[in-house]
Amino acid sequence: MHIREIPWLEPVDAAEHLRALGFLSFLDSAMSHDTLGRFSYVAANPFGRLIVDKGVIKWNDEPVNMTAPEAIAHYLHLYRTQDQTELPPFQGGAIGYFSYEFARLLERLPEAEMPEQGAMPDAVWNFYDVVLAFDHKEQRVWLISTGFPEIDIAARTIRSEARAKLFSDQLRISKSDVGAEVATIPRTAWNSNFDRETYMEAVANVVEYILDGDIFQANIAQCFSATLPENYAPWQFYKSLRKRNAATFAAFLDHGEIIIASSSPERFLAVKGKHVETRPIKGTMPRSSDPTEDKHLADILLDSEKDRAENLMIVDLMRNDLSRVCRPHSVLTPVLCGLESYASVHHLVSVVTGELAKDKSLVDLIAAAFPGGSITGAPKLRAMEIITEIERKARGIYCGSIGYMGFNGNFDSNIGIRTVLFQGGRAVFQAGGGITALSDPAAEYQETLDKAARIFSVFEGGAA
Repeated sequence: MHIREIPWLEPVDAAEHLRALGFLSFLDSAMSHDTLGRFSYVAANPFGRLIVDKGVIKWNDEPVNMTAPEAIAHYLHLYRTQDQTELPPFQGGAIGYFSYEFARLLERLPEAEMPEQGAMPDAVWNFYDVVLAFDHKEQRVWLISTGFPEIDIAARTIRSEARAKLFSDQLRISKSDVGAEVATIPRTAWNSNFDRETYMEAVANVVEYILDGDIFQANIAQCFSATLPENYAPWQFYKSLRKRNAATFAAFLDHGEIIIASSSPERFLAVKGKHVETRPIKGTMPRSSDPTEDKHLADILLDSEKDRAENLMIVDLMRNDLSRVCRPHSVLTPVLCGLESYASVHHLVSVVTGELAKDKSLVDLIAAAFPGGSITGAPKLRAMEIITEIERKARGIYCGSIGYMGFNGNFDSNIGIRTVLFQGGRAVFQAGGGITALSDPAAEYQETLDKAARIFSVFEGGAA
């Protein structure tokens, strides 16, 4: 493995340089935070691509006779490395996503209609031998070159040095699209699968399911879509998004025909060693530019019986999911309904932790907990059935997960909210909320608009 520390540069600038190498992945702590927003990662030009599409598994376009969990475990084990504890947690490995529909490979669930832009693969994970790892707190950056897919030590050494030079040289090449323009998309150009009345009816239907004893809560979202102007620039859109809606678990994935731009504030799962953490968000309040009013809104959220009840139900669900794969009595809740504030909204966030059992792996954890309970409901499977019945169309990346799986065993991932999919000449994103017996349909509809507001403003405002 070739590791060198290089002079500090902003991660977004590094990503700009490396885009030319193809299949850029940028895991971006755009919102500064000593722990949650401490590290960013930039990678490009993967040596391997693991694609799961309708249950068919392919490695570098060749079919693989394994299940998706088996294939993930196989390739991570094939390129296993020792964790370098003095470096940021991700030191080479896979970066990619699980779509919401990946859950149908794990559980028996009803099929949903395909969206207008077409289906996306259930999961795509690019395997990177080179990564730039940024520590925002220490203002340090490392170029890490593993030398994979070479296994022989001598061959790995030669490749790791050659690849490190390629990436170093690319960082010195002038950026080609500085100041590039991006077209605007007005609010009136967007369509939704709901209007105000039909969304309120959907909320009322979920409340009926709750009162009938089917579920305790379910997350219902409206899906916004628009046709893109010719030659629209998703990268320029993302640069503006990360400024206007900075988030700790932001990401930009360029998969060619599919591009994903995310400003998610929510961690799905993180693993370091055997330690597991999830941070479900339940409870939202818009922010105000007036400090006094902003504090007042935060206090209302903290005192909200409905939002706290919603959060506690999901904490119970996540504790149950983690308990399936963690050591007995190791699952704890160190934070319950804590306040976190982001660019446009306040959130109630809880933290659930655990220690993986000796005979359980990262893949077991993903299978036990995906998709995150905060964006499905409880009980999870019945809530997901109701979501499909009401929303009808496949969610795609929305409420799936984006993150990394390290060759060293470390893992971190977001919940795919505040996330835009560019595919088939269209832009698509969703905004939703958790419905409980205490939900007010009009307030729930407004919450979806509050969550969508910053994304609409970026589309309307052009380049950063």
